[in-house]
Amino acid sequence: MGNTFGHLFRVTTFGESHGGGVGVVVDGCPPQLDLCEADIQKELDRRRPGQSRLTTPRQEGDRCEIISGVFQGKTLGTPIAILVRNQDPRPADYAEMAQVYRPSHADATYDGKYGIRNWQGGGRSSARETIGRVAAGAIARKILTQVAGIEIIAYVKRVKDIEATVDPDTVTATAVEANIMRCPDPTTAEQMIALVDAIRRQANSIGGVIECVARNVPVGLGSPVFDKLEADLAKALMSLPASKGFEIGSGFAGTLLTGLEHNDEFYADQAGRIRTRTNRSGGIQGGISNGENIILRVAFKPTATIGQRQKTVNQAGEETILAAKGRHDPCVLPRAVPMVEAMVALVLCDHLLRDHAQCHLLRSESPLAAIKRDQ
Repeated sequence: MGNTFGHLFRVTTFGESHGGGVGVVVDGCPPQLDLCEADIQKELDRRRPGQSRLTTPRQEGDRCEIISGVFQGKTLGTPIAILVRNQDPRPADYAEMAQVYRPSHADATYDGKYGIRNWQGGGRSSARETIGRVAAGAIARKILTQVAGIEIIAYVKRVKDIEATVDPDTVTATAVEANIMRCPDPTTAEQMIALVDAIRRQANSIGGVIECVARNVPVGLGSPVFDKLEADLAKALMSLPASKGFEIGSGFAGTLLTGLEHNDEFYADQAGRIRTRTNRSGGIQGGISNGENIILRVAFKPTATIGQRQKTVNQAGEETILAAKGRHDPCVLPRAVPMVEAMVALVLCDHLLRDHAQCHLLRSESPLAAIKRDQ
């Protein structure tokens, strides 16, 4: 029903914003991976609410519990279930929204599709659902780091019309985490923070763009034609709440160039590896990773729920006025950074497992092939 993502590394998220809790079941994780709750918690802490004045003031510790799939600090190869209990729900804040639709929110479409919805904080459409994604992404990142040394770093690139100057090939996680905006350009970050502060005081919201780079991605990830790597990345990132656009490499700006200007010329480096002199392809060609850095961008709209009075209708179609209550992010971007990283990690981990299963089973370097020769 749309709650499961992935092929070999499969994740299913569950729970509602103001219910008993939220979480995820991860199926397909290889056995004997060192894993503990602290590995997951550090990513959840980056996503949790209440971490700065730029985020929702809801106070949730978001403490994770691993309730299956791990024994004596190692994964078993069986489904890993992770639960985060809701500690600070205030469903009464949303009583008015039981009958009245918030503009640009999922209230009307959920009612139209299912005929019923959990109106407490948006229920399943709330960004609180992403706790499960971030928890699963922490496991995927550990696999990617251990097996291939893959590094994934996302950061706020633009807030409204304020854009940062960042080199995706050299940016560090430390620089990203150095300020509450999660923008590694310090001067621009201060301008972004001032703008979000002003919007917050107006009970309004604002959007922008997150850029993400994945380094050390091996050649060969991606399964043409319908499971191209950029296609799966696009689906993953466009499934995030408030996402409205996806670009990879040159993106839409590439339409302004000619083929000669846009093409990435090949060369062989000193180690004999095939490289590209430029990276307008964004690390993917023909739907398959080419070994260069994967660089992508995701556009996020302004948070739909705001405190200003807006015209809307109720379930009966009667016109009314709504000034939404509750606790909401004036800008989703700082908390969306770990969400973007998590979804990129889930896609890359799934494709890494798929590539190994299809393309390395019969190759000489495969451990299984070596065993077969010795028999």
